[in-house]
Amino acid sequence: MLDSEKLAIAAHLHVLLRRITGRVTDTEWMAGNKEYAAAIVRFAREKADEEDRPELAEWAYKLERAMGLLPPAAPPAAPAPAAPPAPDGPDPRYVGRLR
Repeated sequence: MLDSEKLAIAAHLHVLLRRITGRVTDTEWMAGNKEYAAAIVRFAREKADEEDRPELAEWAYKLERAMGLLPPAAPPAAPAPAAPPAPDGPDPRYVGRLR
């Protein structure tokens, strides 16, 4: 993710935290330091739960994703084996018989 996108997410979260909780954050540090970003994500989630503010949790998730704080996704499952090719023509079990 681009640094400008990280900074935009951090700035939006900063405004929400300032408006809802009165907490002042450093947006540039938040966008550049994973430990600080993780601490802000924890704080935002706590306040989102306490004050029933889902937008805080949503922006905390966006910051977490942008900063690479989420655990890596599980590798994709192996594709199912392909079905055997269908024989050419009608199935010989049904040719010339009634069902």
